[in-house]
Amino acid sequence: MIQTDILIIGAGPTGLFTVFEAGLLKLRCHLIDALPQPGGQCSEIYPKKPIYDIPAYPEILAGDLTKNLMEQIKQFEPGFTLGERADTIEKQDDGTFIVTTNKGTKHQAPVVAIAGGLGSFEPRKPPIPNIADFEDKGVEYMIKEPELYRDKDVVIAGGGDSALDWSIFLTDVAKSVTLIHRRNEFRGALDSVEKVQELKNLGKINLITPAEVKAVLGENHVTGVVVEEKGKEPYMIDTDHFIPLFGLAPKLGPIANWGLEIEKNAIKVNNALDYQTNVEGIYAIGDVNTYPGKLKLILCGFHEATLMCQSAYKRIHPDKKYVMKYTTVGGVDGFDGTRKEAPKAVVKAIQ
Repeated sequence: MIQTDILIIGAGPTGLFTVFEAGLLKLRCHLIDALPQPGGQCSEIYPKKPIYDIPAYPEILAGDLTKNLMEQIKQFEPGFTLGERADTIEKQDDGTFIVTTNKGTKHQAPVVAIAGGLGSFEPRKPPIPNIADFEDKGVEYMIKEPELYRDKDVVIAGGGDSALDWSIFLTDVAKSVTLIHRRNEFRGALDSVEKVQELKNLGKINLITPAEVKAVLGENHVTGVVVEEKGKEPYMIDTDHFIPLFGLAPKLGPIANWGLEIEKNAIKVNNALDYQTNVEGIYAIGDVNTYPGKLKLILCGFHEATLMCQSAYKRIHPDKKYVMKYTTVGGVDGFDGTRKEAPKAVVKAIQ
């Protein structure tokens, strides 16, 4: 059983910033996310796309925003359960909650903060009739452990950043990498497209466009795929793994069955006070919530996280009074023993 003060469902920007605000209040956090790494959409869908409305950053790449947030919360030592989806929630007699993931990992906390963005992300699967038969048997929709592909033949399908970036990365890991896309043009970062072109010219990536994978072959494990290339008869490619990277579709998922008030696939909250749901002790912050005037912006999620943590502190420590101090005055004390503070003024007389 993993125990913490605030259990955060979702490790996107809002969930990560919650760790910082909670840390200032001496509250520990643990985060659950279905994706294999922190950052939510910023890491998985558009890591190389710029964001222009983060305060003090005229422009910052989504992936860099995630890195900065991880650096900012490092001294508060958050825990992570990644690659698992929050499945069920049970309220205990003492008022705490036990949240269990789809893989059976249990977490207990007096406060649950749902910061799941647009929900849990499910992979968009290609319309291949027998593909479900090979899931976890050579068909993977997300790459969690690159070493799984060491010295293997790999076929990747897709035309976005994920397909490009993983094709580049796996050239140093896999025995062979084949990238298949239904168009000649790719929608990804220019430097990634140019890198794939370079690796293709060097013979390190087998690029097939325009083409689509129409069938997966094998018995107990993938042994090949059938490719339909424009202007040619379908043909087979031997491979150990087929990785279709067609993006992720957001779904509220099992959270929709937690007894929370839902409106248009979002969780209704009390925005006049603390972003608490209709269940006391469960909050919803960021894109996953809704209230009059709601804006689905990262900076709004940061604001909601800040107010939510103040309310969480009162719930966890009802007999304590918290006096807010600006970080410029009080500094920041990490759970790892580190301290950040402004340089102290030098007291010296002027002769």
